[in-house]
Amino acid sequence: MAVAFFSVNSESGLKKLDECLLTRSYITGYQASKDDITVHAALSKPPPPEYVNVARWYNHIEALLRISGVSGEGCGVTIEGSAPAEAVATPPAADTKTSAAEDDDDDDVDLFGEETEEEKKAAEERAAAVKASGKKKESGKSSVLMDVKPWDDETDMKKLEEAVRSVKLDGLLWGASKLAPVGYGIKKLQIMLTIVDDLVSVDNLIEDYLTAEPVNEYVQSCDIVAFNKI
Repeated sequence: MAVAFFSVNSESGLKKLDECLLTRSYITGYQASKDDITVHAALSKPPPPEYVNVARWYNHIEALLRISGVSGEGCGVTIEGSAPAEAVATPPAADTKTSAAEDDDDDDVDLFGEETEEEKKAAEERAAAVKASGKKKESGKSSVLMDVKPWDDETDMKKLEEAVRSVKLDGLLWGASKLAPVGYGIKKLQIMLTIVDDLVSVDNLIEDYLTAEPVNEYVQSCDIVAFNKI
């Protein structure tokens, strides 16, 4: 079902958009889509910080556009005085192969959800192809989506994120993040990062820095949710 917004650059329009994003991460559905690109393009400038939910969403979409692009089709969105959704250009994503079953199943296309069997298979095929060719791009980059889990519900998640971002390495760039519920009052940090393949290994980043002192005071474990070559 198409969604309509009224003049998102006005105070009333921004307020409505902020209320809409209070309980959701994206304009429609469970992954970034052309609907998010349409609304993002309709904004004449970054939203004021007092519109907390809009600002959080805007920064997240900005990060996705820089790192991996947005490939979801969305449900359709219209904005008074803006171009139709199909007229908005969308940067290509790292991997746009999805099956019809994935399009119909929201759980499979959740950006911050569990990696699907299809995604795992695709990642294995890409790794096998690189190994078989024996070639490696110079200074290649990868975008990574990671789950960072605290020790318990008493862990200060703000300090946890500060500890994670305090890890600074050549070839490592931290991106957008958000907190997501795990259960029993516990939340996890979901964070995006970009690495230069020749300089940073994600496995070493986790083992030597994110789960080692002093960061492990807050971090119990880290899981790679998605890994895409740029």
